[in-house]
Amino acid sequence: MNPPMQDWLSAELRQRFSAGCELLSLTPLAGDASSRRYYRARLSGTETVPSLIVMQLPEGSSLPLSSEELAVFKEAPKELPFINVHRFLEKIGVCVPKLYGYWENEGILVLEDLGDQPLWERVQNIPPQEVLVWYKKALDELLTLQRRGTAQRDGDCIAFQQRFDYALYMWEFDHFLQYGLSKRPGLVVSDALQKDLRSCFTTIARDLDHEPPCLNHRDYHSWNLMIHDEKVAVIDFQDALLAPPQYDLASLLNDRITDSVVTTELEKELLDYFLAGRKDFAAPPVTKDHFVEIYLLSAIQRDLKVVGRFYYLDVVKGKPGYMKFVPPTLRRLKRNLARLPRTEHLLPLLAEHFAELR
Repeated sequence: MNPPMQDWLSAELRQRFSAGCELLSLTPLAGDASSRRYYRARLSGTETVPSLIVMQLPEGSSLPLSSEELAVFKEAPKELPFINVHRFLEKIGVCVPKLYGYWENEGILVLEDLGDQPLWERVQNIPPQEVLVWYKKALDELLTLQRRGTAQRDGDCIAFQQRFDYALYMWEFDHFLQYGLSKRPGLVVSDALQKDLRSCFTTIARDLDHEPPCLNHRDYHSWNLMIHDEKVAVIDFQDALLAPPQYDLASLLNDRITDSVVTTELEKELLDYFLAGRKDFAAPPVTKDHFVEIYLLSAIQRDLKVVGRFYYLDVVKGKPGYMKFVPPTLRRLKRNLARLPRTEHLLPLLAEHFAELR
């Protein structure tokens, strides 16, 4: 952030908090795959708020669509998706950071500082039963989002104006086919293989599209869940939309290198915990076998999207740091494909170009 902008921010913070509030430092923070920039602002002269998180939107995009890759709204939103979804989640009691201010012209948001520890770091090097406790806390927050989001559905919240439908599922499958296969440097993929894979993906997309949707975060994983005051707080929720309840569950339990802490035994226990938590509001009721099948299809679809996405970030965006997550994602994909008779035939097709699937 340039000096004039820092001076402007310092003046705005004095107006927001107190005349004696001073901006001591503004430290850049490592972001994820988005183009937004984040800073930690250290303050003096205010006892209640010693630090803040400053989000700076990309220049010229103060009112972006929620997704950078695909416009999923029928009409362009009239409000920043982050602001809109934040207001709804806060209203229904989901633990989200406080919003202290938003300056649309400058593309600046000022948020509560939730600290530096995501759930992923909290569960490192602790016994499995403690991992279970923390992931149950994450599921409790997800159940709140789905339960109250369903009961208090709000037409003004843009999350209810977009849905994970057949078109979006296929866009993500095609993203994998394009960047995970056909545009990979040095790789030659036959048209026949692409056709066979797309035919299989079409069936999965149709089945997922037929599932009753509910409110989903869309990126509900352990890097987007912060540990704050021994609670799990939710961030990066601007892409929220309607999807099967299994989608966010699959995201939480099947992301990047989650397998290193969420063992098969813990996954089973967490699935049972989530199912039990949905009994009071799930409609229509489904069998456990069907629920798990849709959970696995969601995990498979999402992992294929993620593989394509990481190759895209590497080749197109020049962000190679995510490529280290491709091998563990593929190994999990191999396991999940083999768990369903309807998807195990995909293994030899994909294994032609991914050694981890052989």
